[in-house]
Amino acid sequence: MTSNLLFDFTVDKTANTIFIHREFAAPLALVWDAFTKPDILDQWGAPAPFTAHTIYMNFIVGGRRFYKMVSPEGLEHYSVQDYTVITPMSNLQYISGFSDKDEQVNPAFYGSINNLNFSEANGITMVSITIQYTSLAILEMMVEKGFKEGFTLTMSNLEKLLARL
Repeated sequence: MTSNLLFDFTVDKTANTIFIHREFAAPLALVWDAFTKPDILDQWGAPAPFTAHTIYMNFIVGGRRFYKMVSPEGLEHYSVQDYTVITPMSNLQYISGFSDKDEQVNPAFYGSINNLNFSEANGITMVSITIQYTSLAILEMMVEKGFKEGFTLTMSNLEKLLARL
């Protein structure tokens, strides 16, 4: 692993937005697959000690990923990602939110707009992520509940996995 890879996490409360820039010492195609193929995504997509489990994923514009994160105690937390833009190897956009086990979306926690841009230079892949929340209250709740820490752990999972693939 390369320890000097960029990881920048910025919260902009005036725009209800989190900006993340993360570099990986891996080819663009592999990083893209890690974000778009459930068998790879489930290997890194939750902060340890949680695990990610994709229930189904229809990776097309208008499709959805329905998944859960499971705690070591067996508690399950469900979420959806509704794909709005897919430009292979370049851009992925989706609307995300929390749901229950029956895929019923909680309207109070649905509507975060996620925009992921992928680029590669000299064998390093940059993923730039923008997450715009529906309100400042939701953004602040996510930050208070440890989103930055959890996301940092998740990105570390991905970095370790990419080194093995």
